[in-house]
Amino acid sequence: MSVVLADTEDTWSAMFQHGGGRYEPPKLVLYTDMTQTACGLGSTASGPFYCPGDRKVYLDLGFFNELSRLGAPGDFARAYVIGHEVAHHVQNLLGTMDEVNSARAAAGRVEANKLSVMLELQADCYAGVWAYHAQKARSILEQGDVEEGIQAASAVGDDRLQRMAGHSVQPDSFTHGSSKQRVSWFRTGLRTGDLAACDTFSGL
Repeated sequence: MSVVLADTEDTWSAMFQHGGGRYEPPKLVLYTDMTQTACGLGSTASGPFYCPGDRKVYLDLGFFNELSRLGAPGDFARAYVIGHEVAHHVQNLLGTMDEVNSARAAAGRVEANKLSVMLELQADCYAGVWAYHAQKARSILEQGDVEEGIQAASAVGDDRLQRMAGHSVQPDSFTHGSSKQRVSWFRTGLRTGDLAACDTFSGL
């Protein structure tokens, strides 16, 4: 996990520098069961998350076991999860998170939910952008890694999780997007390496 986090720092630092900015890396907090955060109480039930209030990525140590249970084992499946949460930090630094939160506050429930999903799908795309540049600069990907990342993106799609929980699929209650959407945006970032290609909001 520390190796992956360090790699995200290298990649995003170079990209911010290229754009004339400076990247301030987030802190990674590993915990078990529960932890206190600037965003309230973090628990195993919430899964991995990013808190903009303290600029930290929180990761419950049991989550990777859950990821394997969902059919996404492997080191790059885990790297994708960290890449996704770090991407939320990037969104925070770029101001996207504030813009979306302001828009959500002014929107109705269904529209606000859609905005949350778009933010999450953009983080999937940014995770792909990180992997693209890390591969180009340092050849980090081994055979099968891309497939592991795609499997992980698919495993945590809202439609799949709802079905596994014995519920019917309710798109209006999605928080992160369907398996198909998550895989598609991760692939977009991985294929292009371009943040501009990650405009998940233009379809709204």
